[in-house]
Amino acid sequence: MLRPLIPETIRPPFARYAHGVEVPAGARLVVCSGQLGIGPDDIAPDSAEAQAALCFANLDAVLAEGGMGRGDVVRINAYVTDRAHMAGYMAARDAWLAAVPDHLPASTLMIVSGFTRPEFKVEIELLAAQIPQD
Repeated sequence: MLRPLIPETIRPPFARYAHGVEVPAGARLVVCSGQLGIGPDDIAPDSAEAQAALCFANLDAVLAEGGMGRGDVVRINAYVTDRAHMAGYMAARDAWLAAVPDHLPASTLMIVSGFTRPEFKVEIELLAAQIPQD
């Protein structure tokens, strides 16, 4: 079982995530490249929240291809191009994680100067681990 690490001796997380996640020995890992908020039609929506929702949908597809799902996510790294995009990203992340009641992943959000195309506002990458069932 993935075990969230939230020590009582430090400030609680700012939002819906854990400070750390313990992955037991023998787990199978999937490392997802950063996904941008763009659909198969090569269109990126205007809002950061809509782009983040597309990023998470893309990550769902990558996880499914690897035989995993949201409940296997250990760590999320997200990047936005402006502080103004943080709320939209966080709303999409929290909605995506609403289906994961048993544990929360570790999470980092960074503000960056930009991506490969100017319309991109959000990029998200993640790490997932699946524990072998006895």
